[in-house]
Amino acid sequence: MNLSSIPLLSIITFLPLAGGLILLALPNAKLQKWWALGVSLATFAISCLLFVWWRNGEAGMQFLERQPWIPQFDIQYLLGVDGLSLFLVLLTTLLTALVLLFSWTGIGKRLKSYLFLMLLLETGMIGVFTALDLVLFYIFWELSLVPMYFLIGGWGDPHSGYKFLGREMPWRIYAALKFFIYTMAGSALMLVAILVLYGQGGTFDLIELQKLSLAAHLQFWLFLAFGLAFAIKAPLFPFHTWLPDAHVAAPTGGSVILAGVLLKMGTYGFVRFCLPLFPDATRQFVPWIAGLAIVGILYGALVALVQKDVKSLVAYSSVAHLGFVILGIFALNPQGLAGATLQMVNHGLSTGALFLMVGMLYNRRHTRMLADFGGLWKQVPIFGFLFIVVALSSAGLPGLNGFVGEFNILLAAFRANQLFAILGTFGIILAAWYLLHAVRQMLHGPLTQAENATIPDLNWREVLTLVPIIVLFFVIGLFPNLFFDKINPSAEAVVKALNAQRPAVSMMMERVP
Repeated sequence: MNLSSIPLLSIITFLPLAGGLILLALPNAKLQKWWALGVSLATFAISCLLFVWWRNGEAGMQFLERQPWIPQFDIQYLLGVDGLSLFLVLLTTLLTALVLLFSWTGIGKRLKSYLFLMLLLETGMIGVFTALDLVLFYIFWELSLVPMYFLIGGWGDPHSGYKFLGREMPWRIYAALKFFIYTMAGSALMLVAILVLYGQGGTFDLIELQKLSLAAHLQFWLFLAFGLAFAIKAPLFPFHTWLPDAHVAAPTGGSVILAGVLLKMGTYGFVRFCLPLFPDATRQFVPWIAGLAIVGILYGALVALVQKDVKSLVAYSSVAHLGFVILGIFALNPQGLAGATLQMVNHGLSTGALFLMVGMLYNRRHTRMLADFGGLWKQVPIFGFLFIVVALSSAGLPGLNGFVGEFNILLAAFRANQLFAILGTFGIILAAWYLLHAVRQMLHGPLTQAENATIPDLNWREVLTLVPIIVLFFVIGLFPNLFFDKINPSAEAVVKALNAQRPAVSMMMERVP
């Protein structure tokens, strides 16, 4: 079969959008739910062909699609994936399907709009991970922002008003506005940098732009513009403050997609753009960014430890876990970059599952306060067992997915800067502390709340939502080379290009701020 003749990436990217447009014409809620779920499952099934047809050992882009789009400005329709983006595409298609399965009940108002926005969001996210033309990338980047804004503002937490600029507004509206303002500010800087790059190279083709030799001072400012956009999205401390509000206010499906995929757009941006385009500036910024990553790991874990709302606890855990990803990226060695890439997937699975389970519990009790639970193990044993597995995955238990990524990141960081690696290890200890604390508060002890004595255990649909994620916990944890065999060549190529004009040394060792 001639794979080059099949526009596989275009099909995967635009199938959700096409399905969403058809959804708008469907007459009733049941048909709309089946259609949206069917479209998302079809997208996931087709995306699995990327894995099946992947050519191991190749570092470059595969499934490349190139067509002129706006030729007078050399803007192209250019798509491709390598080992650093392959699993992010698969993560996106899987989590979207699982979120739509979870959302079978509980959405209520404006179901058609909710389902359409989810499918539109899926197209935007896949486009970010596949676009290799900077204008096309920017369009997908912005496209993914709009549906999430409406999902938070339209279906988020309806309770507790918040005063903003002298006006009382629902918490979900405040959180949506904060999310939009933060990310739009970063996007504006990135757009300016994209135009400057075009002025230097005369093209928006990322593959061609990587061949440029930019002046050091220009690299500095361009890295700063791109890096701020990616740091806000990641979110890197101290640009993280929009995230807990957005997570807590968002509907469960929105929280899963936000943590599982949207945050990875920031870390992916560092890998895809900052490292290959601005190698000199990357080396200059490494001590600062790695230092902020360590602060984020420890800060996020310590704040998570004192949270009384379990959803807020999971939100702050995202800040900590994404700090590990940033640390791995800026170790600037292949092991760290490969570990960070796999950890993006691990975080999406583990934290996505945590948000799903918090949502399942909230649908039963309409509270997320840890103090309102206790002794749930006897009442909901299936929930209890699965919650423990998910918590241990997030904590990095050996044999599960989280351990593989974090272990590689810490080994890579240790080779670069031993102090950073030691401090990062404390983050793992704190993660086990706050996650096991949540398990103890929710599942163990006496059943003190009368309302908890009547809540039902997980139904078959909820179990079916969680099972694929938990299976992947063990597959990644026990057979990591299934993934590293595809990631490593691309990671090695990025680091080799980064150090092409300089010996491959550990950049973290230069200076710690």
